[in-house]
Amino acid sequence: MEELLVRYLHFTGLIILAAALVSQHLLLRKTMTPAALRKIAVIDGIYGAGAMLMLVSGLLLWFIVGKPEAFYSGNFIFHTKLLLFAVIATLSTIPTWFYLRNRRANTSRIPVPRRIIRIIRAELLLLLLMPFLAVTMARGIGSTAG
Repeated sequence: MEELLVRYLHFTGLIILAAALVSQHLLLRKTMTPAALRKIAVIDGIYGAGAMLMLVSGLLLWFIVGKPEAFYSGNFIFHTKLLLFAVIATLSTIPTWFYLRNRRANTSRIPVPRRIIRIIRAELLLLLLMPFLAVTMARGIGSTAG
């Protein structure tokens, strides 16, 4: 029963993370007001909470309630999935810092650098690979165990 709950939380984290990232993408404009950036900063916080839920539940699945640790540790697709998660997390820090830095600006309009929008699009693209890797790994593909 614990494993079922942790898997549910893992998927819920992915859904929260994806929904928040899509919301950010839809709300971003070339120029924004500080109030609009504050709203996106809140959504970015929800994105972070989804990522943390995914990470913690994933670690629980790996080391405590999931399949044996060797199932995950001996699978190169799992390591690819972890690397992808780390890349997405690292990329996400750039928009986060932009939102936090500009949410209390004293100007009426704040220009949003194109790279912020590109980074969010890259995160969305990379995020699309995560479920594919998870399903592939769950089928035992990528395992080095004989």
